[in-house]
Amino acid sequence: MSPQRNTGQGAEAELPEYAGHYRLESRLGSGGMGVVHLARSTSGMKVAVKVVHAAYARDPEFRGRFRQEVAAARRVSGAFTAPVVDADPDAERPWMATLFIPGSTLAEQVKRNGPMTAGELRRLMAGLAEALRDIHRVGVVHRDLKPSNVLLAEDGPKVIDFGISRPKDSELRTETGKLIGTPPFMAPEQFRRPREVGPAADIFALGSVMVHAATGRGPFDSDSPYVVAYQVVHDEPDLTGVPENLAPLVVRCLAKEPGDRPTPDELMRELRSVAASYDTQAFIPEQRAEGAGKPERAEPAEPAEPFHPADPVAPADPSASADPSASADPVAAAGPVAGAGRPSGAARRRMRRAAVVAGVLGLLAGGVFASARLLGDTPAPGESNPRTTTAAFDAWDAASVSKTQSTPQCSYGADELLCGQTGVVYALDPADGSLLWKHSVSGALRSGPPLLAGELVQPLTDPDPRLEALAPATGKVSWRRDMPEHTGLRVVGGTLLFSGADGTVTAVDAATGGTKWRHAVTERGVPYFSSFPGDPLAYAVNVTDTGTTEVTAVDPDSGRVRWNARLEGSLTGVGSHDGKVFFLSDDRTGEATGAVVRYDPETRRTRRVALPVPRQDPEATVHGDIVYLMSTAGALEAVDTAAGKRLWSLETGLFRGSRPAVGDRHVYITGADGRLLGVDARSGKLLGQTRARLGAHSDRVAASLPAPLPVDGRVYAGAPDGSVFAVDGRDPASW
Repeated sequence: MSPQRNTGQGAEAELPEYAGHYRLESRLGSGGMGVVHLARSTSGMKVAVKVVHAAYARDPEFRGRFRQEVAAARRVSGAFTAPVVDADPDAERPWMATLFIPGSTLAEQVKRNGPMTAGELRRLMAGLAEALRDIHRVGVVHRDLKPSNVLLAEDGPKVIDFGISRPKDSELRTETGKLIGTPPFMAPEQFRRPREVGPAADIFALGSVMVHAATGRGPFDSDSPYVVAYQVVHDEPDLTGVPENLAPLVVRCLAKEPGDRPTPDELMRELRSVAASYDTQAFIPEQRAEGAGKPERAEPAEPAEPFHPADPVAPADPSASADPSASADPVAAAGPVAGAGRPSGAARRRMRRAAVVAGVLGLLAGGVFASARLLGDTPAPGESNPRTTTAAFDAWDAASVSKTQSTPQCSYGADELLCGQTGVVYALDPADGSLLWKHSVSGALRSGPPLLAGELVQPLTDPDPRLEALAPATGKVSWRRDMPEHTGLRVVGGTLLFSGADGTVTAVDAATGGTKWRHAVTERGVPYFSSFPGDPLAYAVNVTDTGTTEVTAVDPDSGRVRWNARLEGSLTGVGSHDGKVFFLSDDRTGEATGAVVRYDPETRRTRRVALPVPRQDPEATVHGDIVYLMSTAGALEAVDTAAGKRLWSLETGLFRGSRPAVGDRHVYITGADGRLLGVDARSGKLLGQTRARLGAHSDRVAASLPAPLPVDGRVYAGAPDGSVFAVDGRDPASW
């Protein structure tokens, strides 16, 4: 059979006919990272060859991961794995050849023949325990054991696919922003502390695999991988249908704490009476009538794609890996303090239930709640608006105005909540959530909500080539003009700044639609601006090739440069206070945030506060001299730049959280399932949370989450079900 063409989007032209000396005969399977072929060597030996997609072949970081996979597979080659025959991770299209093993996967076997018998299950468990013992002996953690990665060969089960395994002594850094694995078969620590995953995670996966083999489903079952993740971390497994004599061992494997799980040797001792009389044919039941006479062909599984909360996941098959289109890698969350006393496993589980883990994310593209730093004329988070009061407030929940379950994007201005969904911009009464007006727009909102600037509402829709402004009282068009050519847009006070591809900036008066000025403000590159609540300036931040960052402060009304500075490190602006500007600085690897930086343009002095633990892709908010950070893995922390130290850190249990919003005494964040969390700003204690508001598209994810909006003791937020809701922010415990 000749090689098949890739007919999907972005097809790779003709797939290669050879990988090294191996002729590719037919395609066995494919995935987001590569294609697996049945191939033959010069002598005619059958092998399974994995060939990496061209796009990944051009990525040096991925090549490093692929080299690690090859090395791990070679280290564990033995009786319970598919031996590596050959590999070339440095080829134009990297490839690896393993011995072809006839047989179906456990996933295929259960799907075709149903659950295994008690005897088959005990023999399967013994075989997998032996396999994990050999894998762990050479210092490798598989991290993606699942039914589709278990081949049922004639001589026993084989564990395959070491695409995301990690040797204990590996120095290869993981990419940013991913949780790697297949949610129904991941251990709690893979969600909470991905970089601390050890051999015990494979034991947890073994327990999940056994439940699947016994029942056809996992111990934590949902159509959404994010709901499954919550269940894995917090809920007890469902062992209905697992044989009684096997259930106690499976329960031990599925312990929430790694230290409470048995080792492979302990499992083998429990199963010794069965393992001594190993009957490999028990794994190959007689075929049902419709399958009689059809030979089985092994289909080596494609490596699990990094489980990235910013891309669509469709887990129809519980053993199928999440397969996003973008890439970034696991994130580190602060673990237990070394040497600190540890409560019992049961007590730790009870304490963890007070925290929240990310649930379903039903956000459609662009479904992001307002960032306070984009709000133009609106009050900064936690600041009072003189036109509002702090009288007793009843919580409310307003249904989707667009009649779709897409997350509304909202900002606050002119005593209104200014919100938008695809096709509509509207205003809600902050007191009760009633609809004040709505205005149809073409296309979707850009990267944020409609904003009040120049005392008019700016919808900022895309791909509409028109720019229009609305009266906040009625929603009627006040002015309309053509959108300037641009690659970047920022609203600062009463000015809209459009950055062109040639570096020219066009400033548009938000009140009239007229052009204020048009010229370049930096010497090189496109100036992508940042702006912050209460700060009249716009900041263009450009990271240079020499490891420094150029910062240019611009007056948006005149286009004049107020000051510029060259600062050490790769910096990202996150806020300002009292004339000082705050940044996040990459660590030495460039893969994580290692410090918070405060720069004072008056004194030209910089203060750098190192983070105790580097954080992956944190969102940050500045309140006074304190910077609040929410990292991708769910760690929320407060860093005092005046005192030069971290004040506290809270493991929220969220995959991802929104940018923190800060009131006078509380920090607020939203989770992936629409929950709102309230945290004590001084102590970092979790005080309360709202119920989840799930949308219909629970298998879809967005690049960023909605940030809550605190105004005068009230907190407003948008949810994946399309609603906007409000609660009394002064008492999160009452939510």
